[in-house]
Amino acid sequence: MTTQLGLPDSIRACLFDLDGVVTKTAVVHAAAWKETFDAFLRERDGADFRPFTDSDYEEYVDGRPRADGVRTFLASRGIEIPEGDPDDPPDARTVNGVGNRKNELVLEKIRTDGVEPYEGTLRYIDAVRAAGLATAIVSSSANTRDVLRSIDAERLFDVRVDGVVARERGLPGKPRPDTFLAAARDLGVEPSRAAVFEDALAGMDAGRSGHFGYVVGVDRVGQTDALYAHGADRVVKDLAELGGDA
Repeated sequence: MTTQLGLPDSIRACLFDLDGVVTKTAVVHAAAWKETFDAFLRERDGADFRPFTDSDYEEYVDGRPRADGVRTFLASRGIEIPEGDPDDPPDARTVNGVGNRKNELVLEKIRTDGVEPYEGTLRYIDAVRAAGLATAIVSSSANTRDVLRSIDAERLFDVRVDGVVARERGLPGKPRPDTFLAAARDLGVEPSRAAVFEDALAGMDAGRSGHFGYVVGVDRVGQTDALYAHGADRVVKDLAELGGDA
């Protein structure tokens, strides 16, 4: 292990998730999903509907592309709705419509409340880059570039593989490792020489199945055991714990 960054000596690139790792937007996404799904379920099942829970978010939605999150959660409740089209209105009872409603709520919350970064993460990324390691942002969010620009952090990443890029390249999202593998490939680094930093269980699964050199779970919500069970090599509450100048 290196004393400076808390990573194996073989690591030459660091691949960071956005929401919950770089920015404090995971809680915004979780709130938007709850509002979206509770409204959908209430309309479908009436006042006695079973609400969307934190456990539902962690197991079925967190870290996945938007449409996959809709599909996976509704399937867990035995619900199937039409796929629809990517430009469906947010009131459409389709997979894309429900996903677009959630995205509308997220953007509204971000416009109202702004975006706050995890300062420990930003300092750690500065230390990573100062040590000569390459960096990438890997997120299922289609709003990644705007979020990074809002906190002046776009400059910290050599490569961006987000929801927009994944759609353009036809890459399946987490828990599949394809977006992380694409980022490593764009950086010219073998997966075995790249570290993944994730807060979502789906991201842990992606890191493990992609055979990356090191997988760091960031536990913001008290799920350390689950992060290890899903493939983390190390779990921290903040990247400052890894060292560097963080």
